[in-house]
Parts: sequence; structure tokens; C-alpha cells
Amino acid sequence: MESTPAVEPKASRTGGGDRDGDDRAGSTVEQARAWLADDPDEATRAELSDLLERVEAGDSEARHDLEDRFSGFLEFGTAGLRGALGAGPNRMNRAVVIRTAAGLTAYLTRRLEDAGDRTPGPAVVVGFDARHNSDVFARDTAAVVEAAGGRAMVLPRPLPTPVLAFAITHLGADAGVMVTASHNPPQDNGYKVYLGDGSQIVPPVDTDISAEIARVGSVAQVPMTQDGWVTLGDDVVEAYLDHAVAVLDPSSPRDLSVVHTALHGVGSAIVHEAFRRAGFPEVTPVASQEHPDPDFPTVDFPNPEEPGAIDACIEVATAVQPDLVVANDPDADRCAVAVPEDGGWRMLRGDEVGALLGEHVIRRGRAGGERTVLARSIVSSRLLGAMAQAAGLRAQETLTGFKWIGRVEGLAYGYEEALGYCVDPAVVPDKDGVTAALMVSELAATLKAEGRTLLDLLDDLAVEHGVHATDAFSVRVSDLSLIPPVMARLRAEPPAELGGVGVARVDDLAQGSADLPATDGVRFLLQDQTRVIVRPSGTEPKLKVYLEAVVPVEGAEHLARARAEAARRLAGVREGMEQLTQV
Repeated sequence: MESTPAVEPKASRTGGGDRDGDDRAGSTVEQARAWLADDPDEATRAELSDLLERVEAGDSEARHDLEDRFSGFLEFGTAGLRGALGAGPNRMNRAVVIRTAAGLTAYLTRRLEDAGDRTPGPAVVVGFDARHNSDVFARDTAAVVEAAGGRAMVLPRPLPTPVLAFAITHLGADAGVMVTASHNPPQDNGYKVYLGDGSQIVPPVDTDISAEIARVGSVAQVPMTQDGWVTLGDDVVEAYLDHAVAVLDPSSPRDLSVVHTALHGVGSAIVHEAFRRAGFPEVTPVASQEHPDPDFPTVDFPNPEEPGAIDACIEVATAVQPDLVVANDPDADRCAVAVPEDGGWRMLRGDEVGALLGEHVIRRGRAGGERTVLARSIVSSRLLGAMAQAAGLRAQETLTGFKWIGRVEGLAYGYEEALGYCVDPAVVPDKDGVTAALMVSELAATLKAEGRTLLDLLDDLAVEHGVHATDAFSVRVSDLSLIPPVMARLRAEPPAELGGVGVARVDDLAQGSADLPATDGVRFLLQDQTRVIVRPSGTEPKLKVYLEAVVPVEGAEHLARARAEAARRLAGVREGMEQLTQV
């Protein structure tokens, strides 16, 4: 499995005859010794001491490892921090977290002062999942906030990210911190920051916080308390569940059987209780993945999008034969859905679930009044826009990530193709895998009562708005420096045609526009309206390519033909893009 470095490692040099390499190794060793003296954690001190001994004994592999760990600090950006656990500034550890907490608290304090707020200090809610050291990082954050004159409120136990996002506005806090690496591999952890409106941070807030972090001289200089923060009770969890269940129509059908997996994360208890309170039959868990386990022993990669991730869930479903399969990622802010098809199970694409939930929001009348916008990320299907237009609602396209979707003014519903859905933005302006699971189950139960299925509704949407077929692939790299040359090549020498169809327009998303801020990406629009977007991942070491073909449907009897044509177009374009994105 691959970890997810947050900054590009510097190229290391090995070999006894390389004087520059020797000088840099010496400098790195000195940095490591200084870091070791300032590290507050016994485990990472021991890890770094052992590594230094190996370096000084001439171990070239250890030398490369040390240089990577000290190639720079984990970069604090709009996704906060995310990286592999371990000693050193380019890893997730207590020293990095304490510095980050100090910088964040300083930023929040200054922001309150600038606004004329005379309260003692910022109020910060801290949540954490069940990954290695998540609870430790949460306590360190609380200790820093309290010592700086703020008020820290820590969630009572490992809980889903949506509970933290909800708690911020529910408790009137100035910010929130969620310690999680979401669906990253076991060796990673992360640190996600929200502002007082419950939304994730966006520029320039990230750079302002980063500047405050850079001002922290050493961990030893950061004041920390041993106690004093508030550990919240279950009342905040109860309030979240009350709001979660309230997204449903009390009179809608509940006759639906569901198999659920939490992928060894923290979603099981909350999801099962939400379904119970909503009146659904008892959810069938995947026992091998039901309880939190930071080592994720039954999956190679704890992301329901990844091949094989929900195999155990499908095995249970094959035996139980439920109406629906629901999978959450480890921090339960994403939701995957599988449905019966031809005697087996079909995993719905994120865009398909996004369209289904959008249609349910429209039909339920949840889009109205001050909330009339259906939003999607630029890499998500254009189908939601067509649906909004037909319903007389506003459609909006945002940059990738709920840090953008969640802050759309007048948002009624938003989604991104990577299994993220926001169905209750007034309460949780972020992706929420719990409420999404409830609403897709309500829709499935409603259709079941009519003798229909989610697949039938997808057919209806295709006939009305045209087939919107999507596909995506990733180019995973071990060295982040391999990605910029590919992006530069696509900008400098864009293809004239893809899949035998001419490219009508090329948009360099780094230039920005009146509708979208600048971002690292390139978009191609073909003459037949097929769309291609290429962008580096914001959280993983890979280049991502998103494809969409749109084919009109002239009546239900021609749906199969239109889908076949869309599949043909996608295959041709994908073949061309796989060649163009080779590293």
C-alpha cells in the first residue's frame, strides 16, 4: 500500500563519493537531532533515534528515509494535513500536530480580535476517528487551545466526521478540528479544519493559518494544559441523530432491507441507530468490518470506490439478499450504494447516486425558498445541471471538494462524484454519509412500494435528460514530481482529437474564470459534447482523469442504443487519455 505524502520529497543522493550528498546528509542529521530534542512523544523519539543510528552506520536506505522525513513540513492546505504517521516534520506526529494546533489557535484568536470580539478566546470543537493516534492528536489539540486561552470541546468518543461538522454550528463554536485520514491507508492520519459556519477552509484562510504555524518556534515553547477542556456528552450525538432522521418524510415507506459496512471505521453505531430511529428494519452489518480497527485488516485500501473494498459486503448481501447495500468510508462522510442486477450486485457510480439523490430532493420539494441551488463539482456529471434546469432551479458548478460545494449560497443539495453528498446543507454544510444513506434508502423504499427500483429511476432520468455516462481512471505515482510534467505537456500540446472526435475547446483551469477560482487542471470539450478533465489529486499521490459522454435518447425504446453509443465514446476517449497521461 502507498502512503500519501503531503509535500513533494526532495531527491536524495546516495554514495560515498558525492560531496554534495554528504553535506546534505550531514545537514539533515543535524536537523533530525534538533527535532529529536524537541519531540514530545516517546515512540517517535525512539523511532527517530533508531533511524539516526542506522544512518550513522552507513545505511543508504535509512539515509534516504531520513531525507524524506526532513524534506520539509507537511503542507497545511485546504485539506488541512494528511500524511503517513512517523517521526519528522514530513510525517503526522504529535510534534507536527501541536505546532499546527498552536498556529490555528493563533489565527482564530487574531480573527476574533480583528472582529472586535472580546470573548476570552476561540471555542474549538475537536473530533477524532479510530485511526492510530487520532485520540492522542485530539487531546493535544485541546491542550493547546485551552492553554492559549480558548475553549476546547472534545467529542466523547471516535465518531464520524459529519458529527463534528454538525457540532460546530450546534454549539456555536468558532472552529472545528477533525482528526482523520478519511479513506487513506492504515499508515496515514490527517487533520481537517472547519470554520464556525461548519464549512471547510478555503484560500486564503489556509495560507493565513500556515503562516501562523510557521511562526511556532518549537514544540517546547507551545503552552499546553494537562486538563481543563470539556469532554462532550452524548447530547451532541443525540442532537445530530435527531437532525439526521429529520431529513426523511415521516410518512414515506420504510419497507427496505439493507446490508451495511463501515469498512472498519466509525460509522456502524451511528448509521444503525439512525436507521432504527427512522423506522427502517434492523440493518444487517458486515460483522468482519463492523467495528473500528485502525489496521483495516480485511481491505487493501479502505475506500469503497476501490476494487475489492466492498467484497465482504457483497458476500453478505449474496447470502441475505437485501434490497440495498450501503457502504461508508472509515469516517462515514462518504456513501456507496450497490443494487441487485441480473442475479448479482452492481455498484452504482457516484454520479448515479448523485443524480438519484438530486431527483429525490427535487421531488420531495426540499429545494425551495432560500435554498434553490443544486451544486456539483466540475468533475461530476452535468446531468444534475440538466435536472435543475428542467425543474426551474439554479445549477452551480464548483471546484472539486466540499470546501467549495458546502459554501454555495442558497444550496439545497450538492454532491461530488467521489461518493460525497450533502442532503441537509442547513445543518451540515459538508458531505455526510449518514444522511445520504438514509435518503437513498428512503428513495429505494418509495420506489419499492411502487414496484420499481433505483435502476428504473436512472432509466427515467436518461430518457428525459439524455444518457450521461461517466468513467474515470487514475495514474498513481510514487514520486509527486512526475505529475507536473504531464500537466505541462497537456497544456502545451493538447490533443486535436480523442477517440476519433475533434477537440472543440481546451480550458486551462489554472487560469480561473468569473465562475471558478483557479485550480490545477485541464478540461477538454469534444465536438460531440464528450468532456475530459485531468487534475492532480488533492489528497493522494496520483493524477485523476474524468470522462463524460452525453447522448440524447429519442424515447425509452432507444435507451439501450444510446447507452451503447455512450460506452463506445467513453472507451475511445479513455484509450487516448491513457496514452496522453503516461508518466
